[in-house]
Amino acid sequence: MSAETKLTNEKIVSAIEGMTVLELNELVKSLEDKFGVSAAAMAVPAAAAGGATAAAAVEEKTEFDVFLKGHGEQKIQVVKVVKEIGNLGLKEAKDFVEKPEKALKEKVSKAEAEEIKKKLEAVGASVEIK
Repeated sequence: MSAETKLTNEKIVSAIEGMTVLELNELVKSLEDKFGVSAAAMAVPAAAAGGATAAAAVEEKTEFDVFLKGHGEQKIQVVKVVKEIGNLGLKEAKDFVEKPEKALKEKVSKAEAEEIKKKLEAVGASVEIK
């Protein structure tokens, strides 16, 4: 492998690492269309050869949990958004923001999780989707 090829591969891997699940899904679809192949068809032989690990990789996660990791500098704004999203009272939302020990929202769609994350990050909070 030439140094030029390795550099290109590193750039590609780096770009993929920064993508969301939705962006990766769109990339896979674009590659399937461009080259006339199917990622699902490729997974079947891999699952047969690799066992349960490959089969688990084929299954797409459909439910996500949203965790507040920190409130940043705009704590009051974050409390307001948490109150709205979590359908909580003011005290409960404040307590949650000060000690986020569990998920703010559980078993939501990827789109809903991304929307919640966007709202919280807009007011300076740090959020994790699992």
